[in-house]
Amino acid sequence: MAQSLKEHYGLLLGLEKPWEVSRVDLKVEQSQVKIEVQYQRTKVIYPKCEHKGAIKDYAPSRTWRHLDTMNFETLIEARVPRCNCPDCGVKTASVPWAEPHGRFTLLFEAFAIEVLQASKSLDAGRKLLGLSWDSAHSIIKRAVQRGLESRDLSQVEYLGIDEKSFLKGHNYLTVLNDLEEGRVLDVVPERTEKSCLQLINQVLVTPYSRFKIEAVAMDMWPAFAKESNALLDRADIVFDRFHISKHLNEAVDQVRRAEHKQLLKEGDRSLVGTRYSWTRSAHTRTEKHETVLKELCGRNLKTSRAWALKESFVHFWESRNEAFAEGVFRDWYKWAIRCRLKPVVKVAKMLKKHLSGLMNYFEHRITNAVSEGLNSKIQSIKSSARGFRNFENYRIRILFSCGKLELRPKIAH
Repeated sequence: MAQSLKEHYGLLLGLEKPWEVSRVDLKVEQSQVKIEVQYQRTKVIYPKCEHKGAIKDYAPSRTWRHLDTMNFETLIEARVPRCNCPDCGVKTASVPWAEPHGRFTLLFEAFAIEVLQASKSLDAGRKLLGLSWDSAHSIIKRAVQRGLESRDLSQVEYLGIDEKSFLKGHNYLTVLNDLEEGRVLDVVPERTEKSCLQLINQVLVTPYSRFKIEAVAMDMWPAFAKESNALLDRADIVFDRFHISKHLNEAVDQVRRAEHKQLLKEGDRSLVGTRYSWTRSAHTRTEKHETVLKELCGRNLKTSRAWALKESFVHFWESRNEAFAEGVFRDWYKWAIRCRLKPVVKVAKMLKKHLSGLMNYFEHRITNAVSEGLNSKIQSIKSSARGFRNFENYRIRILFSCGKLELRPKIAH
């Protein structure tokens, strides 16, 4: 019976010689099964150089957490042989059920990764697995490292650079995204030239990977454009149309606020509660917003003129080619600088200054919409964790959830 039990657990663990189950200790009151495993040969393969040599001695007994058996916590215990390699020195042999220095078996880590990915938060996932916060975080950290080491970026052609708030105040992260695959490639603290340089260098580590980049979508933050031009020789800068729409909306709202103050002094409350009617896009406006716009656009309001300029810029993005877009922009710009609305004039001059980055859109047709979607996922990670004080922990969680990495360990059996 005892021998068949050993054989049974040996099969469950997928053990092959020279590893064998030597003892199975069932602790019913503790709901725990401890499986003792022994190495049965006198020679061992050196873990780094893979040469075979004599066993020097055995390391102290170690324990690994395995998948539960019939709701019993299952542990593997073994003394791993050590070898004295002439080239590498004294090294501990590798075991088939776990990675070096790991405290969990490969099967348990693979299962834990699936549970943690599916859980609403790290805390919820680790409770389901019966792990401490540190243990769950170590599994995530190892999974991300594993994924980064095996990741292939040789086919990435379109990037998106964006920013994300980290701590309260003006604390930001710079995020680099693969727009075609919809994944976060990496993040670094701050949004300076130095951080942007660091980010591109640590993601695109080879000249070939940088050469493959066709275009980068970004807002008009100078640090992003400067370092992208410096490091990515072939890449075109494409200024994101949604960030430009944001600048135009902000200009309309500045005009509205100034005019609203003036109208209130005259006892006119017609602009009260109309902010979102002016700044929403056509496909997000409700019937109520359309009614407000129809009533107010019939009056000679500065806000109405600013809104008309903002809405008409949509025709630029709808242009069928770059030549047609140049004509649309030229006509729009003439109208904008003569409108005598300072916020709108300011945005128009900014767009004129960065016109080449706008025109590149018609060659590549990329935006940072993917980046905005990833930012929403990053925000949900931050919210579920009640915020992060440590940047590295935040980075690991972002890559774990948004990096589309191969996180699972390779399991031989």
